[in-house]
Amino acid sequence: MSRHQKLPTKWTEREKLREKGQFWTPMWVAEAMIAYVSQSSRERIFDPAVGAGVFFRAARNVLGQNVVLQGTEIDRDALSCGKDLGLTAEDLKHVELLDFMELPESKKFPAVVANPPYIRHHRIALDYKAKLKLFCKQLTGFSLDGRAGFHIYFLLKALSHLEQNGSLAFIMPADTCEGVFSTPLWQWITNNFCLDYVVTFAPEATPFPGVDTNAIVFCIRNTRPASHFQWIKCHLEDGEFLRKALSGQPALTSSLIVHTRELKEALLTGLSRSFTEGEEESVPLGKIARVVRGIATGANEFFFLTEADAKAKKIPDYFFKDAVGRTRDIQSNVITPEDLRLLKASGRPTRLLVLNGYSEDELPASVVKYLREGEKLKFHERALIRMRNPWYRMESREVPPFLFAYLGRRSARFIRNTAGVVPLTGFLCVYPQNDFANRIESIWGVLNDPRTLANLNKVGKSYGSGAIKVEPRSLEKLPIPLSVLSGHGIQLRFESDPVQLLFPQSA
Repeated sequence: MSRHQKLPTKWTEREKLREKGQFWTPMWVAEAMIAYVSQSSRERIFDPAVGAGVFFRAARNVLGQNVVLQGTEIDRDALSCGKDLGLTAEDLKHVELLDFMELPESKKFPAVVANPPYIRHHRIALDYKAKLKLFCKQLTGFSLDGRAGFHIYFLLKALSHLEQNGSLAFIMPADTCEGVFSTPLWQWITNNFCLDYVVTFAPEATPFPGVDTNAIVFCIRNTRPASHFQWIKCHLEDGEFLRKALSGQPALTSSLIVHTRELKEALLTGLSRSFTEGEEESVPLGKIARVVRGIATGANEFFFLTEADAKAKKIPDYFFKDAVGRTRDIQSNVITPEDLRLLKASGRPTRLLVLNGYSEDELPASVVKYLREGEKLKFHERALIRMRNPWYRMESREVPPFLFAYLGRRSARFIRNTAGVVPLTGFLCVYPQNDFANRIESIWGVLNDPRTLANLNKVGKSYGSGAIKVEPRSLEKLPIPLSVLSGHGIQLRFESDPVQLLFPQSA
């Protein structure tokens, strides 16, 4: 479907789309995917998640009326929407109203194309998730991490239904090759199938504008694995040249960048990430700093108060620590005491209740009264809180000299913390390793260097509009170019492991 063509209103309700995992593919991408799989079969195309039928319409556009369209779909309303958009009863007569995951193993197809339902793991019923994990174990011999979304199992199921020499084109979120489950997943896929193409999209060419998903197209054949594949990045919406590129034709255009990449390198770097030969030698951030997530209170509305609420509850000041909870409360790359004062004056929560080390008998009456209020609201029964003893005990963090905003509408960024705040889970805490304890300004220069920031996309999960999310262990793998370190007065010598640190005399 063209990104400029609107679906009926009932299909634009965001939460309903999230529940069903339905995000329609634009026609310029769908036709290119059809062009790829049609090299295996121009007579029969199978879509395991027909939805509103964008791939059926694309197949008609690319292959004409003779192609047989087959598929499965569980949503009658989606099929009805397809009829509203031009599909006929003849087009849909080979569509089974069936959960694709229940399709008999014996059915095989020469050409499979899909935009699988994007349903994140926490939206999958536990009993259904157990069935998915069992299917994966039986197919691959291993179990995927529980954070794998439904679309991952959908891909595996589709691969199991490919005929010998058959082709598959799936458009998937970037977490398919960036999630914690991605390494065993792609090792298995590329050991058993041939990866032909990976298509990525610059923000200005995203197939799903306004959706927090960075899309990737994977083109795979059921034939002997190859050591290289074609990696494509679309910088403009250019269906004609993308169709040519996925058909094996030369596509010399500024709208696409095409690289032949070694599979081994790409699996190490990440299929969603670009690779530049001759990159400068670097060391991981973990050599010079450790990363810890921010404080998880379990109930911000109870433990994280405004200045006014803290005073109204008559809770003594020494039971609070200054804290920051959301990334948009810090507008620059530094949070200062003045910034903290302005947050307090604006009525933003900045007071974290910390009662660690105190029994109830040692607490003043005003605090005990507040705890009783919390118990009436059943805060003490929440999953995270009920694991604590006593339930009001708070996670502890030293004040970090640096914060990292790991996901937000703004670019992920390091923040210098001169206000002495502790962060909640909207941030990561970055602490220099012991050898760098007195080198705060040098480390700040390293973290804020454009060459360091440019490497964040090598370790983060990518989302829509160029946003990325970097988890703590991934941030510790952030490559720091040696020239960045030396430029800020830090020299590394690789005589042993761990790395020896040498500072200039003026340090």
